[in-house]
Amino acid sequence: MQRKRTAVIAAALVMVGTLTTACGNPAREPAVIEIPPGFWQVEDYGTALSVHDNVVEAYQLTELSCLTDAPATRSEKPGTYVTEDKDVLTLRPGTRPDRATLHIDGSAGDRTLRHIPALPIPCTSSTEPTTFDVFWQTFQENYPFFAAKGIDWHQVRGRYRERAALAEQRGDDTELFAVLRDMVAPLNDAHVVVSAGEHGFFGIGRPGTTIPGPQLDQRVKEHVQRRDLQQHPLTEYANGRISYADLPGQDYGYLRVSAFSGYTAERTFAADSTELDRALDAIFTADRLTRLRGLILDLRLNGGGSDSLGLQLAARLTDRPYFAYAKKTRSTEPWVQRVEPARAGFAGPVAILTSGSTISAGETFTQAMMERPSRTTRIGQPTQGVFSDVMRRKLPGARHADWSFGLPNEEFLTSDGRTFDGAGIPPEVTEPVFTDEEFSQDRDSGFDRAVRWLESSGS
Repeated sequence: MQRKRTAVIAAALVMVGTLTTACGNPAREPAVIEIPPGFWQVEDYGTALSVHDNVVEAYQLTELSCLTDAPATRSEKPGTYVTEDKDVLTLRPGTRPDRATLHIDGSAGDRTLRHIPALPIPCTSSTEPTTFDVFWQTFQENYPFFAAKGIDWHQVRGRYRERAALAEQRGDDTELFAVLRDMVAPLNDAHVVVSAGEHGFFGIGRPGTTIPGPQLDQRVKEHVQRRDLQQHPLTEYANGRISYADLPGQDYGYLRVSAFSGYTAERTFAADSTELDRALDAIFTADRLTRLRGLILDLRLNGGGSDSLGLQLAARLTDRPYFAYAKKTRSTEPWVQRVEPARAGFAGPVAILTSGSTISAGETFTQAMMERPSRTTRIGQPTQGVFSDVMRRKLPGARHADWSFGLPNEEFLTSDGRTFDGAGIPPEVTEPVFTDEEFSQDRDSGFDRAVRWLESSGS
């Protein structure tokens, strides 16, 4: 199945679409009714499903291939199924007998299912395509950014196919991994990865950016607490992924979010969602909300996670509903996401700090905040430039059983139809972010600018 992962590196728009709420309010959710058993194609996601006997079997598809994916088993809740990785799938009937929808917990929006009489032809074929062909074809059918990145994917096929064929004939998996790596390296896409077991792992961020890790995260946290907060207590929540402090001597708050996942030991969306609400309830108390005049929201080291958790946070930062973004694939209609105000939260001025280490769900959240009705600004550096959920794909052959790769297939659109894939979301105010010079001269230019902006905003 496909969902957003945290830091997958080493580690008109009145558009056609279904409106969904951000916070998963049970009163707003449609009733779940079972879809009939049979075969279903997930439109534009390279997947077919076989629903039968309390199980959903999944197949990864291209025009050439059909590889079994992880099955899901029916849970106690009607219409829901759970995989071994604890992904929760909800299948609902559509507006026609041959249509249904698939929702994956933590992923914003739904996917359209189309009933099919049988599994596609590649699933019954005795011919197994080559590793190279499955890899190339998967990108050909799903990757949406070749033109934007100036990549001729057919030319790539011509350049590398013979080299891959020789590697496969010789059983040289080290060379085969190198071929796959070299094919996708020019994409400079942090959501494109190749994992080849003992033979290697490939994944890179946009040039000039840093993928966040524990060592940098700890250094930054200590720098902020000592320099910006003057050793004022920084209270941690959600397994340390969320932290908050009142700024000394000022009626401003500092909220740091380093990921939109990993909040609990269970590592499920439901548990993380509950923990996020618990943290925000503890932060946005009635007493604090009466005196809080502005908020600095620090996403400069945010490795991503669940888009739905980002929308859940956005719902606590508004007192009015608004358009967040629309999500589409190559041929599907945009699926519109809205933010609906949730229980107690903050609707005053918010200064968002971003950088190239703001990744994936950190970026979809930032994009949602761009449309926020209350005063909001972005300070720092452009975000990483990867928004889509990640398609996790296998490769054929028993020899490559532990090999996998990932790629994006979705675009996230603003209300006027723009996307920020590749270049990232630009700041409104540019400031350096955690450079060697910033550290050596004991500066945090983005934080200081955020304080000045709050002061000038009349908050």
